[in-house]
Amino acid sequence: MFMQINIGETTESLLWPGGMVAIAVAIALAIHFFIFFVLKRVAKETDTPLDESLVKHFFSPARCMTVLIALRVVMPLLSLSEEVLTACKQVFSLALIMTVSWLLIKSVYVLDDYVRFRYDIRAKDNLRARRIQTQLGVLKRLVIITVSIIALGTMLMTFERVRQLGTSLLASAGIAGLILGFAAQKTLATFVAGLQIAFTQPIRYDDVVIVEGEWGRIEEITLTYVVIRIWDQRRLVVPITYFIEKPFQNWTRTSAEMLGTVFLYVDHTVPVDAIRQRLREIVEGSEWWDGRVCGVQVTNATEKCIEVRALISAADSSGAWDLRCMVREKLIEFLQQNYPGSLPRIRTEYESSNPPCPMPPQNGYTPEDFPPPPG
Repeated sequence: MFMQINIGETTESLLWPGGMVAIAVAIALAIHFFIFFVLKRVAKETDTPLDESLVKHFFSPARCMTVLIALRVVMPLLSLSEEVLTACKQVFSLALIMTVSWLLIKSVYVLDDYVRFRYDIRAKDNLRARRIQTQLGVLKRLVIITVSIIALGTMLMTFERVRQLGTSLLASAGIAGLILGFAAQKTLATFVAGLQIAFTQPIRYDDVVIVEGEWGRIEEITLTYVVIRIWDQRRLVVPITYFIEKPFQNWTRTSAEMLGTVFLYVDHTVPVDAIRQRLREIVEGSEWWDGRVCGVQVTNATEKCIEVRALISAADSSGAWDLRCMVREKLIEFLQQNYPGSLPRIRTEYESSNPPCPMPPQNGYTPEDFPPPPG
């Protein structure tokens, strides 16, 4: 009987606070749903993707923040003991720190979406866009790491014992920092290399590079590594320190414009002016030629053939590659159809110092026995 009375009293004592908490959470979720329902409708009617990015990234953190605010408002109304109230305040502080950090990180993603929309690297003249997106990509990861570390430290400092321990460790922080720096010098070098890449920018997003003999585009830049999308859709992952310590080729460092060459090895009798005229006709009918350079020169001559170089230009490396392949194909076809004798040939000449052998008699007769007919 005594246990039944205690259970009844405990249940009755928890019913009112539990009901208040449930009502507060329900009201908070309803308010959150209504606000974001309106924001989604407004975002669909606008042309800028910034509104949609705000709604997408802030939906979950805002819901947590709304619930926390509702619980903080209703907490003084609950008849809780001092110990339970202290524990609730501790949990509320931890949840608030996590939610604020979550909002800050999502704000970085919103900024990233806005920059990607404002500076599109798919445009033809995308040098500035690639520079800004490269800096933002590295700084975004740096901000996320910094916010996470600060949030974790702040959460730990809310505990009294951890705060006292941190105060006692401040005296040895200098020695610990030296030891940590010596042990993590490779990691620190990688981190510094990432910052150097972000500001000096030897590489950017969508740059065309030659690394380890592979042609590809920069697809991703992090604080520790770089991902290169090779032309055959493989991915080459390179440590970020590689681009600080080793030489590499960057075809789009200052401009995406490229010069392409096509070499033909033909006979000495080839009409170079005809090739030059045909090259002009080919590039003028191509979408890849940017109209800057178009020329034909004889760059070498040997005893067997001559080397003819066609020099052409394109707006980017991909267009230059396609244009070179097309020009090579069309010029070979032109020579095959119009000047087949100008294709590479090997000449031989036979000379003998011995006089020719007389014809042997056939059936006992010699050529003199058959004089030519008169007239």
